[in-house]
Amino acid sequence: MIPYAAPIRDLQFVLKDMGLLEQVMQLPGCGEVTPDLVDAILEEAGKFASEQLAPINYSGDKQGASIENGVVRVPDGYTEAYHAFVEGGWNSVPFEAEYGGQELPWTIATAVTEMWQSANMAWALCPLLNQGAVEALQVHGTPEQQAAYLPKMISGEWSGTMNLTEPQAGSDLSLIKTRAKRDGDHYRIQGMKIFITYGEHEMAENIIHLVLARCEDAPEGVRGISLFVVPKYILKDDGTPGDRNDLRCVSIEHKTGITGSPTCVMSYGDNGGAIGYLVGEENRGLEYMFTMMNNARLAVGLQGLSIIERSYQQARSYALDRKQGRAGDKKLAPIADHADVRRMLMTMRSHAEAMRGLVLETMLALDQQKRHHDESWRLWSERRVGLLTPVIKGWFTDMAVELTSMGVQIHGGMGFIEETGIAQHFRDSRILPIYEGTNGIQAMDLVGRKLLRDEGKAAQEYLDEVHILITALNDVEGDDMAVIRKRFAIAVDTLEDATEWLLDTAKDNPDAVGGSAAYYLRAFGITAGGAVLARAARTCLAKLAEDPQGDTEFLKAKIATARFYAENILPQVPGLFIAMEGGWQTLRTISDDVL
Repeated sequence: MIPYAAPIRDLQFVLKDMGLLEQVMQLPGCGEVTPDLVDAILEEAGKFASEQLAPINYSGDKQGASIENGVVRVPDGYTEAYHAFVEGGWNSVPFEAEYGGQELPWTIATAVTEMWQSANMAWALCPLLNQGAVEALQVHGTPEQQAAYLPKMISGEWSGTMNLTEPQAGSDLSLIKTRAKRDGDHYRIQGMKIFITYGEHEMAENIIHLVLARCEDAPEGVRGISLFVVPKYILKDDGTPGDRNDLRCVSIEHKTGITGSPTCVMSYGDNGGAIGYLVGEENRGLEYMFTMMNNARLAVGLQGLSIIERSYQQARSYALDRKQGRAGDKKLAPIADHADVRRMLMTMRSHAEAMRGLVLETMLALDQQKRHHDESWRLWSERRVGLLTPVIKGWFTDMAVELTSMGVQIHGGMGFIEETGIAQHFRDSRILPIYEGTNGIQAMDLVGRKLLRDEGKAAQEYLDEVHILITALNDVEGDDMAVIRKRFAIAVDTLEDATEWLLDTAKDNPDAVGGSAAYYLRAFGITAGGAVLARAARTCLAKLAEDPQGDTEFLKAKIATARFYAENILPQVPGLFIAMEGGWQTLRTISDDVL
């Protein structure tokens, strides 16, 4: 099995060389987040990921999670790794110091999280879900709830979950049937939830479930949904876990991928009702849960990047080692020397670098939204994060499926053999476009909510920004930058035309919006990735000019990667706009009977 190598130098490049860390340090409370501190964090995180998480990824996939007599077992090594994770303080990195967190910026926390997800996605789902639950309670929980649950959830001694889905209620949460009946200072919860990641396990001392349910006499639809804290073990007066709550894992799903993570069917209230505590006000649960869901959507997008990086590393290693056929003057050449294999490797590499820059730029905006002293800047940052969240979730994860499949293709027949391990990444990736809101929903969110609802304000702000970048690129000399600028400018102009078309033509036609939204999201992602790589190339050229004897091989590789993306990926954008304009018109020309 190919060892995982944490991409520390690439992370350092985005954070330090491209200036993100400098902007982070200017935010209130971030002055001590120095380059030396960040380097130390990345090095230690990379060591933990490669030495403790990666070695149990393949074995965990083969063993899988299991259930026996209601007890859920995770794969060998998972519990030990989780305890080491907690003891190392890694679970608390981005959270508030008031409750024991380290309160480091999300920009840094995201760089660290990429390594967890690359090393072992199934294992890393546990702290990912907990992160979202913490965020929801931080924003919407009562002071008493925050004091009772957050310290242990932030430390990682307790884990958290999100309970939305039911057998009849997937993307349409208006169909939720789980009930909540007031009983004194708490509620009795009865119902069934499915697809609950880490809904039951023995790694943490307690599991804090956030559950959507309907109170008595609640309005129909999504307006009648409330949010409840339902702990696995009810807390005693001293705050420690006491009696087992009336909830259980009925079964776990047998999945295509992420098999090491228990995906649970949870039953609440088989014996009178599970004790739950209302979060906020009745009938505002979906609003509160969106705090958790928005966090999770960015995290799932990051998973897409992470699995692309892991698959790329393995495919590259195999392609450099496997010898087949002639290439140039070599009678027996590594397959990496063959142009088509080289094309696939560069496609994987360029997307990973583009996505890494885009997600870290977005998390910088999130830090600015939370910390910046200027209200207008916070509002701008909020719009930027809102705009890019569906792009990161949708584009990253769609490409994760395509590019991990490409990793299998590079292995040829051996890619179809489980023992090589490359197929696991493909299988693990397939859930990403589905959970935390399908990518169809992400596309409609981008077009319907983030574009049409605010009449394109956030999108135009972004387009204005990249137009300024194009102008700045005029001052950068060299053939590479000339090509990058030309292709990038065409993509930006096309994306602007597509945006105007949606605003002017499609807004009153549901089929035009629905039929073109996925194309628009991909076009936006590709263009935003192009902006990242254009800035990266400009940075590299400047550093080479300053110090021709510096890290020249690394910098030149980044420039070459940016040019490859400009010539091979950015030209897809005009084609996507053509599909947007005309593709939706034939959606209903075939009857349902024939379809």
